[in-house]
Amino acid sequence: MAKILTSEYSMDLIAPQLEGMADDDFFIFCLQNKHLKIEREENHQIIFMPPEGLATAAMNADILYELARWNKEKNKGIAFGSSAGFYLPDTSMRSPDAAWMSMEKWNNLDKEERLKFAHIAPEFIIELMSPSDNQKDAKAKMQLWIENGVLLGWLIDPQKKEAYIYRADGTISKTKGFNNKLSGEDILPGFILDLAALRG
Repeated sequence: MAKILTSEYSMDLIAPQLEGMADDDFFIFCLQNKHLKIEREENHQIIFMPPEGLATAAMNADILYELARWNKEKNKGIAFGSSAGFYLPDTSMRSPDAAWMSMEKWNNLDKEERLKFAHIAPEFIIELMSPSDNQKDAKAKMQLWIENGVLLGWLIDPQKKEAYIYRADGTISKTKGFNNKLSGEDILPGFILDLAALRG
């Protein structure tokens, strides 16, 4: 068993040969290390992310609740929390803080794919930045989501009280201040996230 060491904490890691893992092996690796949030870049470099602070976790719970509530009312798709993983066309595996997939896409997944990380991009994702995140890196990740098939994405930065809206047509909008509301536009019709109502 390997151990990851950082300046803030240490974690035990069940680690096979990390280089060149096939998708199924990578999924098993993630299952064996459920105490970690893990992603994989397109070059298959594995990324380990620290647990969230309480304020970020509380805010993320509020966001997911609002998305799940809208989805239950509309019943047009499936909402996912931060533990869902998606293999994207560039071969990366990403796990957004929240995501939504249409029922059409969900129905095209077979039973086995639903039990693992599916090779599919959700239509909508949300990334919520924590205090330790770098905005430049977060923006680059949002661009990758769009390039890999996501139709609408929100990057929310609680520290700077900013939100960025990324769209499939390449346009990016910025809203300053948490007295604003974000719209699901034509991807999630009727979904509104009131930033002022987020705790944390």
